[in-house]
Amino acid sequence: MARKKELQDHTRYIPSLLEDIMSDRFSRYAKYIIQERALPDARDGLKPVQRRILYAMYHDGNTWDHPYRKSAKTVGLVIGNYHPHGDTSVYDAMVRMSQDWKVRLPLIDIHGNNGSIDDDPAAAMRYTEARLAKVTEVMEDDLDKNTVEMTPNFDDTEMEPTVLPVPFPVMLVNGATGIAAGYATNMPPHNLGEVIDATIYRLNNPECSLSELMDIIPGPDFPTGGIVQGAEGIEEAFRTGHGRIVVRGKADIIEGKTCNQIVITEIPYEVIKSDLVKKMDDIRLSREIDGILDVRDESDRQGLKIVADIRKDVDAQMILNYFYKNTDLQIYYNYNNVAIVDQTPVQIGLIGLLDAFINFRKEVVLRRSQFQKEKMEARCHVIEGLMKAVSILDEVIAIIRKSKDKADAKKNLMARFGFDEPQAEAIVTLRLYRLSNTDITELRNEFADLTNRIEEVTDIIENKNVLRSVIVKELKAVKKEYDDPRRTRIEKQVSDIVIDKTAMIASEHVMITVSRDGYLKKVSLRSVQASEGQETGLKDGDEYLGSIECDTTDTLLLFTSHGNYAYVPVWQIDDGKWKDIGSHLNKIARIDGDDKIRSAILVKSFDTYAWIVTITSGGQIKRTPVRDYQIQRNSKVVTAITMTKGQELLRAFLAYPKDALLLVSKDGFSTRYDLEQVPVQGVRTRGVRAQNFAKGDVLVSACTITQHDNAVLAVTKDGLMKRVKLEEIPVNNRPSRGNLIAKRVKTNPHELALVRPAASGQTLCFYDPDRKEVRAADIPLKPVTATFGQPVELKQNWYFQSGIEECRIIDRPAGLEEKVHDDEEQLSLFDSEEN
Repeated sequence: MARKKELQDHTRYIPSLLEDIMSDRFSRYAKYIIQERALPDARDGLKPVQRRILYAMYHDGNTWDHPYRKSAKTVGLVIGNYHPHGDTSVYDAMVRMSQDWKVRLPLIDIHGNNGSIDDDPAAAMRYTEARLAKVTEVMEDDLDKNTVEMTPNFDDTEMEPTVLPVPFPVMLVNGATGIAAGYATNMPPHNLGEVIDATIYRLNNPECSLSELMDIIPGPDFPTGGIVQGAEGIEEAFRTGHGRIVVRGKADIIEGKTCNQIVITEIPYEVIKSDLVKKMDDIRLSREIDGILDVRDESDRQGLKIVADIRKDVDAQMILNYFYKNTDLQIYYNYNNVAIVDQTPVQIGLIGLLDAFINFRKEVVLRRSQFQKEKMEARCHVIEGLMKAVSILDEVIAIIRKSKDKADAKKNLMARFGFDEPQAEAIVTLRLYRLSNTDITELRNEFADLTNRIEEVTDIIENKNVLRSVIVKELKAVKKEYDDPRRTRIEKQVSDIVIDKTAMIASEHVMITVSRDGYLKKVSLRSVQASEGQETGLKDGDEYLGSIECDTTDTLLLFTSHGNYAYVPVWQIDDGKWKDIGSHLNKIARIDGDDKIRSAILVKSFDTYAWIVTITSGGQIKRTPVRDYQIQRNSKVVTAITMTKGQELLRAFLAYPKDALLLVSKDGFSTRYDLEQVPVQGVRTRGVRAQNFAKGDVLVSACTITQHDNAVLAVTKDGLMKRVKLEEIPVNNRPSRGNLIAKRVKTNPHELALVRPAASGQTLCFYDPDRKEVRAADIPLKPVTATFGQPVELKQNWYFQSGIEECRIIDRPAGLEEKVHDDEEQLSLFDSEEN
């Protein structure tokens, strides 16, 4: 029996795939939130929750001409009768319809704290009071005239309207935002007067073009004002329902005696004022740009006002442009006009929205006229009965007196004189005092008046021109009562934001230091002088590349072992004391953990006729104009030379016209050739072959040779040194193997590590890790056939302080056009003769 019962229970189940069930349920849910929650109806421009709030307040008599009522009562009515959702969502929707910085025409009048433009929340619903705004009287007055379809509420206890009979395009005036399943809407507000004028024009000219309408509505009109830029974006949005415009705040620059001021009186739509002020002040505190003395919010009951004090010697317009670029003082607003049209979500443009409203309004006025006609015809019929009864009054009274009750009297009158039910009802309920001559005259006048009005509404129903004139008249009445001036200024062109950061940086003379591991600091000259010649701070195991005096407006180029370079404006380097190790390069430009700084070049102006030569351990070399290294964004390192796997960048150094190059390999082979033999190439190229090598030999060092140099320094890996007269090093053609720069010892050959020009009056600096200075004059001058000496003892892990090169500004020869090559030679690590 149990088995049989189990089988019977199973017959109640219908097998279905889980994915089919989920798909069906989600489709229903998505359809519901699209049609019944998130998207507005194109006819009245309202979401269901907004419509239900307005109807509940109207139905409860909570209108503009009555006292305020507790907001909690309204919320309770809405969720109890029409909208079975959370009270918070209903109250939030109610509050938004009252906020004049979010909607162009508030529909709710809240007494109490309804939030602020600083994103302060509204007071709880138990503390605030609300009523309908006055404008809603023209939106709901026709509800009792059968103008719209009514539908049962969620529990079939009451009826609610499917749409409100609004007399103007609410959607265009107040805009809309919402997110549904697979759909979203984002419509900006527009000016009421312009929208009504455009509606009237479209009504009278059904075939008008979009450009004609845009002559009336030039663009959105935000409640917070501001400036809208981009006629093309507005036109695209009006045409397709999708487009992007630029919205910026309104700001004026006021010159004062002690400082200048940027005064902002209007901000972009839906920007939180407190967040904007905080971001502006953060820029001041972080000193991203120099010259901002103070940022404060001076808004009061008179209106919005944000003030930024600017130093007199700084370009205030440049700082304003920086605010536009880096804060929400300028934003992009994206149109996404999606509305419900015929129960379907549609992306719709300006003409579509106007047509949807016009068609709906025609239907409302026709239904209202038909309702009024039927009501007036019924009244005329009753008046006819009353006037007939007066003419036979004695008989009517006699019949009524003989009747048993009201029902019997009505029956007898209908039988005796041919009255119908409404007429008989009116006769038996007529009071005796209404039988005077005055009231009989009033009945005749009322009948005549109703007859004329019936003719008028009949014309509305039957004549399209009359219907149109009625709609136009009502639109003009709304405009006369509720129109206000445009707040947002429309500009056809989008202004380019030009920011010259160097113009906003205070020029200050400082000292900067650079280390191999990427630690930088900017030190005031006073701090350097106070150090009294002490060594600068350095992390354990790091190497000191050098320091240089410069201006905060200069730029530092740092070349790394991975073949990249970092573009570092000096003003971006963190301030520090001379004994500090500084901040890591990663704060300015991201760099790999194993990438090391090999060379540093200071550039005061990129407009110079100079090159940067980059050379790799694999024997690649190229020269690139200094101007090619200038970039706009410096948040990460950029490729300086493309290298094959296993290579490293040896060095990057400056070169000028008429310079020569000197290269030396590990085995001591040196080659010397003119700079012109190295082609000019772009920053991301591989370069060309610099020198031929025997198997196992590699390039270890390179430098420029000027016309004034007469000797070079050669240093071995073991720290042995000698100077060689430049005239003893022959000039070759690239890429020869070159000649030995020192006698090669077969039993224990020296490995070369460094080559540099060395004038007799020059002082060279080595670390092991102690600092050791060597005068070039103390290093023996030997021929290429001689070996090395040891003027100073260096420990095994010594390094040479290469320093920071400063780029000279050299004018480009007149009429010279320098060709930049992108072609590359085939590279080989070995000389073909040796292979």
